[in-house]
Amino acid sequence: MARRRVRATSELTGRILHRKSLTYAAWVACLCALLPSSAEAGLYTASDQIILLTSENAESVLVNSSAATVVEFYVSWCGHCVAFSPVYKSLARDIKEWKPAVDIAAIDCSGGNNQKFCISNKIRGFPSIKFFHAYSTNESGGVRLRDFARDVRSLRHKIIDKLENHGEPWPPACPPLEATSQAEIDSFFETNNVQHLALIFEDPASYIGREVTLDLLQFDNIAVRRVLSTEESLVTKLQVTEFPSCYLYYRGGNFTRLKVNIEARTFYSYALQRLPGVVRSGKPPPVSPELLTNTTEEPWRPFNKSRVYMADLESALHYSLRVELAAHTVIEGGAFTSLKNYIAVLAKYFPGRLVVMNLLKSLDLWLQNQTAHQITYEGFKGILENSAQAPDTALPEGVRWVGCQGSQPHLRRYPCGMWTLFHVLTVQANVAGGSNPQEVLSAMRGYIHNFFGCRPCAEHFENMAEAIGLEVTTLPSAVLWLWSRHNVVNNRLAGALSEDPLFPKIQWPSPEMCPACHAVSYNREHSWNMKGVFPFLSSYFSSSRILTDYLEDESLILKKQKEKHASLQEALAAKKKEERRRAREALDLMMHPPTSQPTVQEEEEEEPQDETAAGEVEGKSSEQASWAKPEMEVGHVQQQAHKKLSIVGMRIREPQEDIVDLDSFVNQHYKAEALQMAAASLVKQRTLQRQEEQEPGPVFGLGMELDAGLGMVGLQPMDTEFEQDVRQQRKQRQKRELIGQFFSEETNVRHGGRWMSMLNIGFSKLDISLCVILYFLSSMCLLAMYLFFKKRLRLRRTKTALP
Repeated sequence: MARRRVRATSELTGRILHRKSLTYAAWVACLCALLPSSAEAGLYTASDQIILLTSENAESVLVNSSAATVVEFYVSWCGHCVAFSPVYKSLARDIKEWKPAVDIAAIDCSGGNNQKFCISNKIRGFPSIKFFHAYSTNESGGVRLRDFARDVRSLRHKIIDKLENHGEPWPPACPPLEATSQAEIDSFFETNNVQHLALIFEDPASYIGREVTLDLLQFDNIAVRRVLSTEESLVTKLQVTEFPSCYLYYRGGNFTRLKVNIEARTFYSYALQRLPGVVRSGKPPPVSPELLTNTTEEPWRPFNKSRVYMADLESALHYSLRVELAAHTVIEGGAFTSLKNYIAVLAKYFPGRLVVMNLLKSLDLWLQNQTAHQITYEGFKGILENSAQAPDTALPEGVRWVGCQGSQPHLRRYPCGMWTLFHVLTVQANVAGGSNPQEVLSAMRGYIHNFFGCRPCAEHFENMAEAIGLEVTTLPSAVLWLWSRHNVVNNRLAGALSEDPLFPKIQWPSPEMCPACHAVSYNREHSWNMKGVFPFLSSYFSSSRILTDYLEDESLILKKQKEKHASLQEALAAKKKEERRRAREALDLMMHPPTSQPTVQEEEEEEPQDETAAGEVEGKSSEQASWAKPEMEVGHVQQQAHKKLSIVGMRIREPQEDIVDLDSFVNQHYKAEALQMAAASLVKQRTLQRQEEQEPGPVFGLGMELDAGLGMVGLQPMDTEFEQDVRQQRKQRQKRELIGQFFSEETNVRHGGRWMSMLNIGFSKLDISLCVILYFLSSMCLLAMYLFFKKRLRLRRTKTALP
């Protein structure tokens, strides 16, 4: 087989393997049978890093693929399939770094078109696993994997056997898996441009060398070769005495032994991935912290990787409460319940400073006292910003990432802060001895489901959180559950674009950080030592070990809060003042509109019928119209001179009659439309007046004489000496018109208000009072005349009846 340039990878892949008992498997199978929707969804999701095959996409995945593919055929109602699914998920996580040489897929054969595809592949029992070679054809049915224990290690070894015996065409991404020789090592650097060559010495039956080779597949600048213990020349040259063991070989024949805690696959892969110059394919090399000061928006803050910082926890709270929640204008229903639980857990277990704890307790008390099933964020924000100015109550604004800072502004930060926050809460709940072991995890689940901004992340977490009810029964189990799921997420995101090259996603804690957390079984398979993991987590996230470096001083926080509150109050007062000013301006505009007298030309455009009127004066404004003293003869009905009329200061053009019927004038002149349109009232008044006018007449003034019999107002000619008084009265009349219109709109709603509003328009209180008095006197006169004539008629009848 031709030599190939090797790119390999690995990461700490040991993790908790939840082995289900047969009783538990049967219970889950019954549950799946009772819930059709879950059965239809299958046993796997995209979060499991397994390709979900269907009859539609199976051909595109399996046929002519450059990678070999392992496929599980299952039915979701099968109890054994359900029991095997955790093992298959663990396999997918364990060999994640083997892509793109090997892919892991699964298909549900429960029914429909998928069932036809399974039948075409001669699947009769479930679960069944087949290995499809790279560049398979439509006729290729795959190779069934048989005779293996139902665990990750056995499956992994079966896959390696199939790859090693793959034949041509070889998967292009897969490195050579056969053992190397002295001759190949001597000429290796002549044909390969890599910095490190790792030689793993092992027994012929061992799989560690091939596993590490595939683990380093996705990494550049390193190659891994397997050397058997029977290769005496190399064993002697490097003075190898232990099997397995790993040596680093360099140009010129120099070599050194790789130091690891335990001689096993996981420790080899972890150590090799962190050698100088080794980077993941397609990723930029990590930037040293010394250079980050000039490449990021914020100054780099040196920190201790083995400690938790309160600055990260407070920054996570700030972003959670002030940014993510602010996206929800109204919080109601399940989201409101989740928010209450989230704040309650924070107020109960957050190991914060006094000012922060006071604020969290205020929020919790306010939420618990809400009787409605919803709140607005504005109301929540009022408590969050301490609008009541309670003493020693504040949450620092802004973020100051320390242990969660990233090499780039878009890396780590808030997600890291939230993970750290909930790890701290689970540990504090265990220390406090809470009664509900699922309290913190349920609050975390509700918050992420309803408010976490990354919706795919929320869906992935929800898929994992479905098992909380079955797997978390004690407070320590809640701490371990969150830790194990965090490692699952790290495994899924390793190599993703969101991974920070300075802080790669690993199975945490690393062997350097917690040697007691790692162990190997008799077959050198990595495992987690729970007796070492739980004490480590309890100590790492303990409130006593949280560092307060880079925190803002409490007095400064309170001072900034008071200044912000004062500025908000000033802004609110200024806003109210501006609103009052605008209201006054609007009222003034309504009461005193701008007096823009239209020109004669504009009046002609408004009323074209006036163009035919004899003696029309053109080119002059209404303000410049001349007022002449008319010569009036008694009995004349028509006048030749064209004069203007005035009724109590209101200019009336070209009246026809000397006598005006006031009732008719009011009924026609002040209609409901004119009362509702104050701005257009003056123009409409002129229009109604001109509709009454037919012939020109002299200028008249309203006299105080009242004809008791007819109820008419007499008009007297006006002299030119009253011209200035008329102009002054005109301004007063405009104000009275608007005032009368305003009050008339209010009185229209009341009974009898319409007639009073008509009498108010255009007349002063004195005018109305005189009219009322005169009408009253005339009524008395009429009553007296009626009584007089009635008595006289009665006397006359009496005389006629006498003999």
